[in-house]
Amino acid sequence: MTAEPAAADLFEEETDFGGLAVRFDRRVLRPRQWTTAQSYWAAELLARSPDGPVLELCAGAGHIGLLAVMHEPRHLVMVDGDPVACGYARRNAAAVRGAATTEVRLGPLDAVLGPRERFVGVIADPPWVTSAETGRFPEDPLTAIDGGGDGLDVAWLAVETAAAHLLDGGWVLLQLGGTAQATLLGERLRDADQGLCPAEVREYDGRGVLVQLVRR
Repeated sequence: MTAEPAAADLFEEETDFGGLAVRFDRRVLRPRQWTTAQSYWAAELLARSPDGPVLELCAGAGHIGLLAVMHEPRHLVMVDGDPVACGYARRNAAAVRGAATTEVRLGPLDAVLGPRERFVGVIADPPWVTSAETGRFPEDPLTAIDGGGDGLDVAWLAVETAAAHLLDGGWVLLQLGGTAQATLLGERLRDADQGLCPAEVREYDGRGVLVQLVRR
């Protein structure tokens, strides 16, 4: 039997995320202000990208993708495996007027996209904390932060999904925990047949890194 959520978990909060009002509760990962950098970088890439929709994987409450298309309007498809997160993503998208059209899909990253769907850009915000270190973050939902033994389990699935649905000339903007993970991901990409390689890595004062991937 699934336990009922505690009353504290259902206390809804609102935070300002780069001018976007984002609603969430404790069942969803709290938006980190530094990740507005991912939104702004994605918007810069969209400004010089060909026509096409943008995909956000592990979208959570949807704030990173929504802020990006608020600056550079595109059709945005947000994907997450948590029904609570998807509910908030829909509500947060509905509050963004006139910026872009949006769609939220609930389910596994590699199962909710049609085989012919293609995107000009993919924003990916996977859990990247190693399983051994998740206890350091008791306030965060485990499923939103646990990235497996090396922190890359979900990130790698996001990369595989992105590679299968990326238009020629497209890009992936991936959030990771640090430069060591970015280096390990680059090594895996060199050994795998995904057709992607790192183009740029930006570090944010120990809070995380952003990695841009492009076609080889």
